[in-house]
Amino acid sequence: MACASSCRPLFLSSPFPSSSSPSSCSLTTPFLFSLSPINPSSKPIITTLTANSGSFPVLSVGGGCDGGNNNNNDDGPFGSDSWRWNDDSSSSHSYPFLLFLSSLLACSSHSQLSSALARTNGETEEDDVVWEVRGSKWTKLIPDFSDDAFVVSNGISNLTKLLSLSTLWGQCRDLVMRLLLPEGFPDSVTSDYLDYSLWRGVQGVASQVSGVLATQALLYAVGLGKGAIPTAAAINWVLKDGIGYLSKIMLSKYGRHFDVNPKGWRLFADLLENAAFGLEILTPSFPHLFVLIGAIAGAGRSAATLIQAATRSCFYAGFAAQRNFAEVIAKGEAQGMISKSIGIGLGIALANCIGSSTSFALASFGVVTWIHMYCNLKSYQSIQLRTLNPYRASLVFSEYLLSGQAPSIKEVNAEEPLFPAIPFLNLLSANRERSVVLSSEAKQAASEIELRLQLGSKLSDIVSNKEDVLALFNLYKDEGYILTEQEGKFCVVLKESCSPQDMLKSLFQVNYLYWLERNAGIESRGASNDCRQGGRLQISLEYVQREFNHVKIDSESVGWVTDGLIARPLPNRIRPVYATV
Repeated sequence: MACASSCRPLFLSSPFPSSSSPSSCSLTTPFLFSLSPINPSSKPIITTLTANSGSFPVLSVGGGCDGGNNNNNDDGPFGSDSWRWNDDSSSSHSYPFLLFLSSLLACSSHSQLSSALARTNGETEEDDVVWEVRGSKWTKLIPDFSDDAFVVSNGISNLTKLLSLSTLWGQCRDLVMRLLLPEGFPDSVTSDYLDYSLWRGVQGVASQVSGVLATQALLYAVGLGKGAIPTAAAINWVLKDGIGYLSKIMLSKYGRHFDVNPKGWRLFADLLENAAFGLEILTPSFPHLFVLIGAIAGAGRSAATLIQAATRSCFYAGFAAQRNFAEVIAKGEAQGMISKSIGIGLGIALANCIGSSTSFALASFGVVTWIHMYCNLKSYQSIQLRTLNPYRASLVFSEYLLSGQAPSIKEVNAEEPLFPAIPFLNLLSANRERSVVLSSEAKQAASEIELRLQLGSKLSDIVSNKEDVLALFNLYKDEGYILTEQEGKFCVVLKESCSPQDMLKSLFQVNYLYWLERNAGIESRGASNDCRQGGRLQISLEYVQREFNHVKIDSESVGWVTDGLIARPLPNRIRPVYATV
């Protein structure tokens, strides 16, 4: 190929066509640094090449105004005006320095402006340019005709930039991102992942500081320095592992509760963990109660560990926008290790300053605990859960019934309290803005339905005669549930074949019943009457059968996962048997 030798992106080759064949090859890319064949009397000059994306300074060596004639001077291989030091001419001293400075300036300006202009303005320097995207990092590739491949553009510019502090910082930042963040960040995760990770990092540091203070207090309580360290190690093993196993076994049966309200349970686990740390710090003041305090604290920490591990999976599953569940977990563990390492170092330094003073230890623990809980609260508020539990589903359905549109994930998560069933435990930050998109009627409906809903009711508790039973069975014969109202409760009897999708459908009917009660004034007149034509159960079920798929599609369009209801129903089930005629 005619231009193979002139178009190679090598450090010492010229991208310009030779003088012997001016039309054999054209400039394919605005190379920044070019070294033409050096003539003996040539002087360094700075010129500018104009490309499609703008004008960039280009340093060219050679091609001076004298036409490159040497005139047979023997002043060295580069002639009298070469790059050597000349004690007789002070002006020539600045040539090497100016050349180096101009090179750095040209390289820096080109590398920063060319890619920015090409990507921002949508202008490319050449049709053959290819951008390689890796997360937020963009690398320009150009064709190498000699090897029939694409190579990284501006090789000399990249080599020069290695010497700059800004590039060194950028390389360190890229390394940290590769180690701590999922590949393809931020596109491979959801938008709330970064806020959650930052807040979790700070709380991890605070947690480790508390752990160091608590460990020091335990050692002082058993007589550190008095030969009691082996005894303390044995007691700590028994309390931490033995009693911790029992607490985990007892708490594991509540696992379904963690799925329904993971934010609230996670915050409760953090409170439990801090309470355990506080008890351990108090042990030097009550050395005779060391075993009892240690046992309670060990059980509390083990329970907190179980809840934290269970709820962490719920959060990571929501973060994995590209089904990269395992990688999100792995990066989360790496982030946790860094937080723990920093926290242990700060904890050791703080412990050395405190010494054996219990009062100072408690004061420091109070400050660290406040930081820990505040960061936890902020991290949980930044999470945007996409699954539907009873509260979130009621808020979505109520807003749909009132406005005809499903609310966004961000708005619903911002409004959801951490403990929907316990109003006085709902912790909201003072500067947190309440939603202005969701209507007050929808918020009130979601809160009230959460309290009145009873999934998995016993059939014997909601019916009192044969007429009610036959009416309910006949109305709901094609559904996986039976819904009626009893003593102000929305009672949902689940059939043996009931699926999470059926439970979600029953909750939509509950919301429509609530709307009929509040806005249309249609109240319950007994199960048998409500099941007749024109009764509230018959009207609501007919509406649900007609509109349920519509609300599902509308909810999915804004990001909600509508494959079922995340709930903890009572274990009661029925198996209706219908007589065949």
